[in-house]
Amino acid sequence: MSAAERAAAADALTSVAASLDLGPVVAAYVPVGSEPAVALDRRVLLPVTPPEPGPLDWAWSGELAPGPFGLLEPAGPRLGAGALASASTVLLPALGVSRAGVRMGRGAGYYDRSLRPGPRLIAVVYDHELVDALPSEPTDVPVHAALTPSGLVEFL
Repeated sequence: MSAAERAAAADALTSVAASLDLGPVVAAYVPVGSEPAVALDRRVLLPVTPPEPGPLDWAWSGELAPGPFGLLEPAGPRLGAGALASASTVLLPALGVSRAGVRMGRGAGYYDRSLRPGPRLIAVVYDHELVDALPSEPTDVPVHAALTPSGLVEFL
């Protein structure tokens, strides 16, 4: 996708997200590379990647700084892995998502180790990244829906 196409998709994703009831506390992510971006008009929980594989830490959005893997992360106080339990909705990055709710991430498993039952899990993808089927592992946590530039697609 071109930069102009990604910008148009980000505008559409932001518009769709603004129309949804995401609840009082939302966890989101800072896009990496060409990952879809969603601008939310609220303070959100953002992930902080630990230096060793394990559950993600969380902090409130604000000033960003490079983390251990060069990813931009919130510079504010760390809230601990348990902070995610306060989220009513979690917007997740994905390389793809199937109509069965299988989310394909980057393969390190940070999100799968962090997610627990409770919040509504929504993968954020471009329209072409919503597919009929993807392989899954027993440790994969299914998502409830996909947020695409064309709208919200519910699965579970």
